Amino acid sequence: MRLADIVAAALLTLLPAQAEEFHGFDPAAFEGRMLAPEQLQAMVADAQDHSPPTNGASYVFGFANLQRDMIFGIRVEDSIKANVEAAGIEVRVADNRLDGATALSNAQSFVRRRVDYVLEFQTDVNFGPVIMQHFNRAHIGVIAIDIPMLGATFFGADNPRSGFMCGSYLAQAARERFGPEVFEKGYLVVGELPQSGAIPAMRTNGQVAGFLAVAPGFAPERIIKIDTKNTLQYSFQQMGNVLGRIPPGAPILITAINDQSVTGMLRAVKQMGRQQDALAVGMGADEQETLMGEENFVASVAYFPERYGNYLIPIALMQLAGRAVPPAVLVNHVLVTPANICQYYAEFPCVDEAALAYEFPAKAFAGHLQSLKANPDLSEYGELIPDR
Repeated sequence: MRLADIVAAALLTLLPAQAEEFHGFDPAAFEGRMLAPEQLQAMVADAQDHSPPTNGASYVFGFANLQRDMIFGIRVEDSIKANVEAAGIEVRVADNRLDGATALSNAQSFVRRRVDYVLEFQTDVNFGPVIMQHFNRAHIGVIAIDIPMLGATFFGADNPRSGFMCGSYLAQAARERFGPEVFEKGYLVVGELPQSGAIPAMRTNGQVAGFLAVAPGFAPERIIKIDTKNTLQYSFQQMGNVLGRIPPGAPILITAINDQSVTGMLRAVKQMGRQQDALAVGMGADEQETLMGEENFVASVAYFPERYGNYLIPIALMQLAGRAVPPAVLVNHVLVTPANICQYYAEFPCVDEAALAYEFPAKAFAGHLQSLKANPDLSEYGELIPDR
């Protein structure tokens, strides 16, 4: 049976694979530090014994980046390059440019160039099936990064938890900043990414659910959702379009699919001279300069894109070696604030400030997970909904 068929069967039947340790790598317990070159090279040797390189000499991987000039994509790409260099693998990089048609063209190019494995980071859920058809026909294994494609192993965000964490932190921080009475008169603006489908929607829906877990009486008409297109500029434009709906002096509480979108939304608020009303929590923690330099950007949920390659290359080699891999490997998320940033990014000093006494609403989150598991529209993606 082909590798892609094995992965597809695992996803479609929702049966979790039991991963085994592979040269010191266990995807279920991995902390994200890059493995030693000797470990990666030993993985390659085992993989080549089981799945010889197409060119008869050495592995060639394809990496289709989400967008090569955005900071998140840059950090993912750099981490992949560091790992393949240490492992002795050649990588061919393509730029999907946040566009489904471009992603399809890049996939076809990888097939023509007969790569041995593909790391696919593309944003348009409608193009996922046809992209996978090309890879399946060519017997090429695939890891889908952050946006799932049926038939590919998934690596990326724990969307329900990261979203819930973000929204609940925003509500608690806003209540403390503005006071309970003024907070209730605020507006929550959520920057979504509809083109990427149901799984990233679990992130932004989780932001709303987490917010409402802290503020269950918050009026639904005060929740505004915009499309960000995953970019700073489009988020800036769309935020500018909705600011007129928010009365002067009302708190403007901002979150979105990623840090770039949050940054664009904050810039729109600042351009309108309303920064004193704004409070934002981001997703990704990859815009550290903005987090440290923008007073109203108080926290971001970390995704650690600079570690993605540390997972992706070992997972790919495990599959090529015929080892069992879970159908989904999720990122462990933490909240990064100016008060704790030095614990995760040593180049930034921690700010000596009173930290919010944040409490994760665990009971409400458990209920949120149950509602996701009961949603028939998400039945194909059970592995992407954590048990707790």
